[in-house]
Amino acid sequence: MFLANAHHRIRYAVLNSAKQRLNMDIHEYQAKEILSEFGIRIPRGGLAYSPEQAAYRAREIGGTEWIVKAQVHTGGRSRASGILRCRSEHEVYDAAESLFGKRIITRQSGPTGKVVYRVYVEGSISISKELYLGFALDRKVERVMVVASEHGGIEIEEIAASKPASIIRTVVEPAVGMQAFQARQIAFKLGVPASQVNEAMTTILGCYKAFEQLDATMVEVNPLVIAEDASLYAVDAKMTFDDNALFRRPEIAELRDKSQEDRLESRASDRGLKYVGLDGDIACVVNGGGLAMATVDSIKLAGGEAASFIDIGGGATPERMSKALRQAAQDDRINAVLINIFAGINRCDWIAQGIVQALEKEALQIPLVIRLAGTRVDEGRKLLVKSGLPIVRANTMEEAAHRVVTAADTHLKRKEMRRKEKNTDPVSKKATVVL
Repeated sequence: MFLANAHHRIRYAVLNSAKQRLNMDIHEYQAKEILSEFGIRIPRGGLAYSPEQAAYRAREIGGTEWIVKAQVHTGGRSRASGILRCRSEHEVYDAAESLFGKRIITRQSGPTGKVVYRVYVEGSISISKELYLGFALDRKVERVMVVASEHGGIEIEEIAASKPASIIRTVVEPAVGMQAFQARQIAFKLGVPASQVNEAMTTILGCYKAFEQLDATMVEVNPLVIAEDASLYAVDAKMTFDDNALFRRPEIAELRDKSQEDRLESRASDRGLKYVGLDGDIACVVNGGGLAMATVDSIKLAGGEAASFIDIGGGATPERMSKALRQAAQDDRINAVLINIFAGINRCDWIAQGIVQALEKEALQIPLVIRLAGTRVDEGRKLLVKSGLPIVRANTMEEAAHRVVTAADTHLKRKEMRRKEKNTDPVSKKATVVL
């Protein structure tokens, strides 16, 4: 059972890591600014970095009611009290003050949540109907999939579970792009009033153009609102972009907010490494997702838990290996590191050179267990022996797993012993009196 669970966790982690690595999220206000350039109507609003600025934005916008929204990279903000309705400038000030520094925890954000560093103040819209509109790359059919529903304002997963018949799906043929007749069909199926079908078509086609022209991987407008005056507004918007295309979209790359990213994932991404965080205390450096799963399972069988794995990929240079080892050591939870390499395209002597380079530059304060196999393995092992560095070597994956679990347990016990010695040190217990 635990092997199946380990496989499930690792596959889930790989998929989510790939999503984070290959997709760059932006904030709601940034997505709205982009969509407005493609003809989508958005409510009047302004960004604020302080409660005073939020109140000033409300005065700028005018009206008698405003919405103060936490700008974090996660959905489900309203359920986490991240979206607040206000009826005076004082309420806007208080709402903003309560949001700044708050950690928004939702189903999408995970248990650590996202900290609020900026808010968006927006004029309230009198809503007649809420719709859902989304564009995503469907890798199964290798096409852009348009998903819409006449039930907006809630997550698409909830719509699919509670009202699956309401979901409208349209596939866009990449050779010709989205056509006006497709947008018109979607508008009619959504129940848009006849007088607003043209505006709905402009909105749908505008979202597709933004998706296609900016190398987006997802565009979501939820809700797309039909106001009481029959106008259409994108009241909330979300966009993600393909990381691999950012080199040709510098204006999009500038929108990245690292404060909303996991520190270790962000660091690894900046260095071109594939990083997946898990829940244990043993870091794994491997080459290939299959070997990563086998390594995590082996550690589990040996009685330990993996804290992360870093995939160095094929053809890794010594410099890349050195970066991976330094990345593994950045996690404070780590009690040991296991380097498990099966070299095909890779070369074990390059891996060994990278390990030696990393340890010569900066001494590793935690145990390091290495198992090398494959191309030029004898040369790699000789380099490790010649280095004289404090490295634990293993010949098989099972042996490596048992040794790294033992090393991690020993290191943890030593840390706890040092902590107890520090707490019982009579010198540390002396009080300093200031007169």
